[in-house]
Amino acid sequence: MKVGVIGGSGFIGSHVVDKLVDAGHDVTVFDIMTPHRSDVRHIVADILDGGRTTVALAGEYDAIYLLAAVANVNDVYHIPVESMQTNVMAVANVLEGARRTGAKRVILASTAWVYGMSDRPEVDEDTPLTVNAVNHVYTASKVSAEMLCHSYSKLYKLDTTILRYGIPYGPRARMGTVLATFVNRAMRGQPIVIQGDGSAWRNFVYVEDLALGNVAALQDAAKNETFNLEGSERTSVRQIADMVKEFFPKADIRYMDARAGDLAPKIVSNKKAEKLLGWKPTVSFADGAASYIRWAQESLQAQKRPAVGV
Repeated sequence: MKVGVIGGSGFIGSHVVDKLVDAGHDVTVFDIMTPHRSDVRHIVADILDGGRTTVALAGEYDAIYLLAAVANVNDVYHIPVESMQTNVMAVANVLEGARRTGAKRVILASTAWVYGMSDRPEVDEDTPLTVNAVNHVYTASKVSAEMLCHSYSKLYKLDTTILRYGIPYGPRARMGTVLATFVNRAMRGQPIVIQGDGSAWRNFVYVEDLALGNVAALQDAAKNETFNLEGSERTSVRQIADMVKEFFPKADIRYMDARAGDLAPKIVSNKKAEKLLGWKPTVSFADGAASYIRWAQESLQAQKRPAVGV
């Protein structure tokens, strides 16, 4: 397939690109940053500009992944208007660009945070979401993006797929994700800071598992459907801190107030993705975390090496 990946130079996007290339797809990365590999086409694209987005997407792609977003909820909290421009208006620009250029489908990266709009402890893709239960701009932005996808699918017959990600972790992780933040601080001799009492848990999903779920979503069975791509193993913030401390014994663990608008833990079902796409997570948190820590240590050492003169 001819596939475009908007945000293909980012944390999740770079792994999606890897798995797409491995699967034999013809990949173009749309990003303001250079991709991590040189065997894919790269088009510099600013999706905040509707006209330029349409020009960039010309080429009748079989599928366009939209992974670019303000994804750090702390950043969204501090820059809500700018976040809405990226997470909502830019989505409209991409959908319109796809419609005008003949793209066959748009695959949107959404989030399990939308389930904060439900009071049910166990949720799936059919769980009703209550609009007045929104308690974070990030959630509002992602639900709005999902609604735009449904609207374009119904009004303009543009196929869309919505993927609700769990919290990802793994090599190339951005700062702001809990494991990456803890490891970064520990490597620099700074204390590991837990927001809240550390009992909050998530089913973290290893980024390569998540990338494979994105590739699986190219199947026809995923057209105009929504899928959860969530980890299967419950892990608390305190467990993550303790795991990092095993690798960095000198690191101190400290506590501070919980952040505003955080998502209460939910049991998010992956059954639909397993049934229709044949996808389920396979990497344990312990193995995935160890892989990330090794990558982070190697990256830090590489930064410290002196440049070789010519």
